[in-house]
Amino acid sequence: MPESLLEVRDLSVVAGGTTVVEGVAFAVARGGSLGIVGESGSGKSLTCRSVLGILPPGCTNGPGTSIRFDGAELTGLDEPAWRPYRGARIGAVFQDPASYLNPSIPVGRQLAEVLRVRGGLGRRAARERAVTLLARTGLREPARVAGQYPHELSGGMAQRALIAIALALDPELLVADEATTALDVTVQAEVLDLLADLRERLGLALVLVSHDLAVVAQVCEEVLVLRDGAVVERGRAADVLRSPSHPYTRSLVESHERFGIERFREAVR
Repeated sequence: MPESLLEVRDLSVVAGGTTVVEGVAFAVARGGSLGIVGESGSGKSLTCRSVLGILPPGCTNGPGTSIRFDGAELTGLDEPAWRPYRGARIGAVFQDPASYLNPSIPVGRQLAEVLRVRGGLGRRAARERAVTLLARTGLREPARVAGQYPHELSGGMAQRALIAIALALDPELLVADEATTALDVTVQAEVLDLLADLRERLGLALVLVSHDLAVVAQVCEEVLVLRDGAVVERGRAADVLRSPSHPYTRSLVESHERFGIERFREAVR
């Protein structure tokens, strides 16, 4: 059985005295992929932000929560202790790249700054590496893109730039929280293909969070379905798509059938 890189046990989240996520457990092998699916308010984003140690103000993990990365317990770490993990061995990409890119600095400089401050590269080496990373994400004319400001990029280009920043320090795990939600269908498919390609080429483990089962089915081997803060179904993507056992999962599958989920069923056989 493959070695687990990320192992989550009995994860709970408490907000204002109310438990909003409870009993979530899963494991992701090195190079493996897990999709976490659920509608808004299901607890999927709180689960992934727990893994990253960035819960919103007023939210805390319950006392029984255990989140282990490569054998190290992450639950309860302070910010200095998180530094070797978040942004280094664990990369993250979120829904709205405009919220995470500085609008007043060209994207290449932002990427180079990560490489200098966190990666220890000199200025020239960081600039060159930034262009290489932008090219890795499939951006055309990466040297030109490096000199552009975030507002000069399309949504898909900005998301690729954010993925390049997430990959800057060669993480072992990438967490993508609704990373394709704001993109149109064509660009969404391109970014999903990119994530799948990066997994294969770099050996990345991937946790992909989405409200869209079809999105998860395209990229992930395993699926976790959340509803009202609890896991209602889990299993191989192929099995969940072909034979969902929970009524909520069946409703997700049925809602996508008219949009061509059959091709995803075929893809994950």
